[in-house]
Amino acid sequence: MFIFNRKEYKDRRKYLRGNSSKAEIRLWGYLSKSKTECKFRRQHSIGNYIVDFYCPNKKLVIEVDGDSHFEESQQIYDQERTEYLNALELRVIRFTNDRIFDDIEAVIDQIQEELNS
Repeated sequence: MFIFNRKEYKDRRKYLRGNSSKAEIRLWGYLSKSKTECKFRRQHSIGNYIVDFYCPNKKLVIEVDGDSHFEESQQIYDQERTEYLNALELRVIRFTNDRIFDDIEAVIDQIQEELNS
């Protein structure tokens, strides 16, 4: 079964790319300029989920979490999503919007460490 960038999610992916959060835009500025030396895809669908950033070569998913991710129902959803992605042998790392704005260099360093491991 084909699980990556399924056609039925194309419009949603396009919408999300055009309506990214400021934190996602800031992080994409670093990821898209190859400062990590790996190619990332933005708003990439995997199964029934659309992840913020995905590096296929390293099987790494990066999620940017805004305030809604602190609600209990969203945390349960995020956990199910992470378990699904982990079952596909993908690694998932998460950063809050605040962390991206307050300490982008540490975020990039952590991403680079994940890419190197």
